[in-house]
Amino acid sequence: MTRITENTIEDFAIKLLEHLGYEYIYAPSIAHDGENPERSSYEEILLTHRMAEAVRRINPTVPPAAQEEAIKEIQRIHSPELLTNNESFHRLLTEGIKVSYQKDGQQRGDLVWLIDFNTPENNDFIVANQFTVVEDGINKRPDVILFVNGIPLVVIELKNAADENATIKSAFRQIETYKAVIPSLFTYNAFTIISDGLEARAGTLSSGMSRFMAWKSADGKEEASHLVSQMETLINGMLNKETLLDLIRHFIVFEKSKKEDAKTGVTTISTVKKLAAYHQYYAVNRAVESAMRATGYSPSLKGWKTQSDGVVNSPPKEGWSQTGVVPNPRVQEISRNSKNYLSLPYNPKLKERAKELRKAGNLSEVLFWNQVKRQQFKGYDFDRQKIIGNYIVDFYCANCNVVIEIDGSSHDDKVEYDAERDAYLESLGLTVIHILVNDVMKRMDEVMEMLDRHPALQVEEPPRLSGTPPEEGNFVQESPESYGVAGVKSQPKGDRKGGVVWHTQGSGKSLSMVFFTGKIVLALDNPTVVVITDRNDLDDQLFDTFASSTQLLRQEPKQIENRNDLKEKLKVASGGVIFTTIQKFSPEEGNVYETLSERENIVVIADEAHRTQYGFKAKTVDEKDEHGNVIGKKTVYGFAKYMRDALPNATYIGFTGTPIESTDVNTPAVFGNYIDVYDIAQAVEDGATVRIYYESRLAKVNLSEEGKKLVEELDDELDGEELTETQKAKAKWTQLEALIGSENRIKNVANDIIQHFDQRQEVFEGKGMIVAMSRRIAADLYEEIIKLKPEWHSDDLDKGVIKVVMTSSSSDGPKIAKHHTTKQQRRTLADRMKDPDDELKLVIVRDMWLTGFDAPSMHTLYIDKPMKGHNLMQAIARVNRVYKDKPGGLVVDYLGIASDLKKALSFYSDAGGKGDPTIAQAQAVELMLEKLEVVSQMYSGFPYEDYFQAETGQKLSMILAAEEHILGLEDGKKRYINEVTALSKAFAIAVPHEQAMDVKDEVSFFQAVKARLAKFDGTGSGRTDEEIETTIRQVIDQALVSEQVIDVFDAAGIKKPDISILSEDFLMELKGMEHKNVALEVLKKLLNDEIKARSKKNLVKSKSLKEMLENSIKKYLNKILTAAEVMEELIKLSKEIVNMDSEAKKLGLSDFEYAFYTAVANNDSAKQLMQQDKLRELAVILTERVKQNASIDWTIKESVRAKLKVIIKRTLRQFGYPPDMQKLATETVLKQAEIIAKELNDY
Repeated sequence: MTRITENTIEDFAIKLLEHLGYEYIYAPSIAHDGENPERSSYEEILLTHRMAEAVRRINPTVPPAAQEEAIKEIQRIHSPELLTNNESFHRLLTEGIKVSYQKDGQQRGDLVWLIDFNTPENNDFIVANQFTVVEDGINKRPDVILFVNGIPLVVIELKNAADENATIKSAFRQIETYKAVIPSLFTYNAFTIISDGLEARAGTLSSGMSRFMAWKSADGKEEASHLVSQMETLINGMLNKETLLDLIRHFIVFEKSKKEDAKTGVTTISTVKKLAAYHQYYAVNRAVESAMRATGYSPSLKGWKTQSDGVVNSPPKEGWSQTGVVPNPRVQEISRNSKNYLSLPYNPKLKERAKELRKAGNLSEVLFWNQVKRQQFKGYDFDRQKIIGNYIVDFYCANCNVVIEIDGSSHDDKVEYDAERDAYLESLGLTVIHILVNDVMKRMDEVMEMLDRHPALQVEEPPRLSGTPPEEGNFVQESPESYGVAGVKSQPKGDRKGGVVWHTQGSGKSLSMVFFTGKIVLALDNPTVVVITDRNDLDDQLFDTFASSTQLLRQEPKQIENRNDLKEKLKVASGGVIFTTIQKFSPEEGNVYETLSERENIVVIADEAHRTQYGFKAKTVDEKDEHGNVIGKKTVYGFAKYMRDALPNATYIGFTGTPIESTDVNTPAVFGNYIDVYDIAQAVEDGATVRIYYESRLAKVNLSEEGKKLVEELDDELDGEELTETQKAKAKWTQLEALIGSENRIKNVANDIIQHFDQRQEVFEGKGMIVAMSRRIAADLYEEIIKLKPEWHSDDLDKGVIKVVMTSSSSDGPKIAKHHTTKQQRRTLADRMKDPDDELKLVIVRDMWLTGFDAPSMHTLYIDKPMKGHNLMQAIARVNRVYKDKPGGLVVDYLGIASDLKKALSFYSDAGGKGDPTIAQAQAVELMLEKLEVVSQMYSGFPYEDYFQAETGQKLSMILAAEEHILGLEDGKKRYINEVTALSKAFAIAVPHEQAMDVKDEVSFFQAVKARLAKFDGTGSGRTDEEIETTIRQVIDQALVSEQVIDVFDAAGIKKPDISILSEDFLMELKGMEHKNVALEVLKKLLNDEIKARSKKNLVKSKSLKEMLENSIKKYLNKILTAAEVMEELIKLSKEIVNMDSEAKKLGLSDFEYAFYTAVANNDSAKQLMQQDKLRELAVILTERVKQNASIDWTIKESVRAKLKVIIKRTLRQFGYPPDMQKLATETVLKQAEIIAKELNDY
């Protein structure tokens, strides 16, 4: 049975990529000293010959000198900042390289493209493994690199799924190392992939581990089965040729943000490179298709990606010789969307021959190719010089399974060959059509008419590849239908309703809008895109997102100042990305808004499209004169009517974070049905958002009985009055505001928030937001908080721990007015709030920042305002952003919104969404108590309760005693660490619930013991769970905090040894320890570390020592030896390590020479036949000869290994080494040389 190793996982990944049409190359073979060199040195990153060939092929009209200049430009990219280099290259890659040259006596400008984005098969796709890169004397070898036209666009780092220590986290760390030591490779990087064969995630140069995301669907229609590895799904879904190029061109942004240092005043601009997640990619492509359908527009853009038929991969690149020797294989039939495609047999030996034929291309074939290439003939896809079995056919049409041969006189003497080939092709289910050269040269029109009528070339609905628009009624069966809600596929072509994308809040909706805009601008030949929000602050937030992604948009977005500005911006013939609020579409007088533009190439994108502002509904309102006096009545309409008046022929598409209500007729009327749905359950599962927990603190600041009675009495009074519904609503709001904002209650709320937030901060440091009912309450609450925490206040906008974010009017009075902020000031506060290191931790808001505001480190939302429906759903999403190891967001309820929350969630579920966005904090408490019970039971018979009353010194002793107790349990260490980790996670969410605070001391004690145990990791890895370490900072007394981080040897009551010399005194001190289990763990860890360190230098000795350690531990675990007895054995082993070090010194050998000495002296016959001095001399000579012949990468080059093997054998013979042991010694020396390969090159 073949064991799973990193190599087998690598081979599997390569096979998957080969199946997608990539050409596999073993990288050492194309190194400068390889068999087929394509690099001048290990420092060279680009495969320049392939790149030059691709540039010539893709840009045939550009002179060679200009092509060469374009290539030099990307080779010259060099700045101290890796991300700056990467951004510069990405711009050249996706926008083309500007060149100029002389033609016909005139200076001309042109663009040189490095990749043919329109025709994926016109590019050279390579998968290479073991690609060595040397930079500044350091050499590294990433596992797998994907090259397109000689450019290393994707780096894949793999680990072994069967090795518990080889995780995707270690793969991530490996990528980080590569970025640091071989940054040149990443100048050209699009994204990186980390995988252990099962899990797989993709991220960019600036992505932290938490932002590396899985790709959950291979075709965009359904999530992949859990029985298929994530690596396989990611490779098939993300790395197929069409999707890879589509992602690179349309779904990567370099987002800019400014940050001003409060102390120095210096402004810095930071850049984050973002890559679309799978749900964004598929949704945006569906949205582009739907917008195309809604406009009725035929695209001029070639290569925009359709998802209707999933990913249809073109056949692998052809080419190779006609003289095959392998019997022709049979065909395999595959069913795709009820059409039969043929997976044709393919002989790779014909590849080079086919390439030559394609390059040579006789005139008749070139003329015919010009008629059918790029789907010009009936939208069908043709391949040239296609390999089928052992034949290379002239043309092949995959849509119809037809082969076309251009026959000339050269075929007259090959009748038998042609008949044999045709019989084979027809046996595969193919139709062969012969056309004469003379007909192609003189009667091309007739040839094409004949083919147009040919029965074999009639397909009612040809499969659509990239570049072909979806036809009416043939739209993708997309995700909305799987949710049981209406989708856009039922809508007719040209209806101007692009549909609605419902992606749950926090899952990247704003970025999806950017991706959509960037792609639709190209797909519709530069339309005008109008982005609409319904509030000024949302307009600013969304505009900032777009403005920071101008490279993808290929233009600067503009923000509309007023109605006149809107009119001016829409007068242009095409182009532009403009931002406005929907209120600017209200007419100045009457109920008709003037037509601003009748153009059809306008796309209106509405943010939060479900809102009532976008409706058509009419209502009668008071008409007032300039003094505010009512002079009559008038009819007004929803802004959607006025928007349609202004832009009657525009196409409308909506994006929303919450679903459309079943009673909402306006949203479908304006925008159409759903394009795509990405619900909360999926977002949490994918790690796109974190869970939200709910805590009711109503009891803490409840209304008095008098207050409740007052509300009821006032309600009765209001019901008895003859008031309009509007008057009643206003009166009730005033009454409620007075109660919620009463002085005593505000004091209670302020005090509770301070205590609660402080406790939250001790568990996970982040930000919080307080939602107040009115501006008055917001101001009063601020005053109460700073009375209790005066150090949190500052008049300086750039300082202070708490701020109020709101506007005010002249009638508000000074108390409220002093918190008034301008647009620029709010931007400054937003930047501070988004910066996790800024001292601003709490903001009080009324309406602002409740939608669209994104501060990932925000973990707590305090709600002291009546909220419901969409508003409530959007508000709670402020705390669902992913940030480092944030375990979840917490919503704290001071007003009893639980019933409103349930209604909102009920509506969410009724609308087709899956997953509850909130979990009651009580559930976390329940889980915490359950885990607490499990851990407590592990201390049965051990009085750990005494710890809490003990002095510091006694506490330390008790931790050691507790450690001893746990180590004495069966599998105790592993069980304890796992259970305490689970307890800690639940505790982090449960804080500051009363029951959590009641057990904080116990949890702290359990954590302290766990931390001690983790330090004695027998594997030598010394790792603790990083996510828990950063997230779970328990609420514990200061003494215990210091005790948790004390040195392991100090805690064990012994001096820290010089690890390289395990002295006799130290070993005796260990032997005399009271806690034998702890002493054993200390020694085991030390020995393991020592052996591990030596294994990097000395194969034979470390193997022997490791076996001794494992045998001793095995005896102890099997109860053959007691802790004291196994200590004796380990002390012997310690002495053996000391002897090993001293023997090398006695012999006068270096570490490397001693390693080779142990390799040749590792058998009795050699020791008897040869004296020690002769073996020593042999070791010195072997070291020198191996060093002289061990070039970079020799360990993976068979030719160099073979040469070394000969040299080692010859040297052994020269020194009279026993012949019967020479083969074994040669292999051992070679293995030893491999272990120290890198050091040998530097030696």
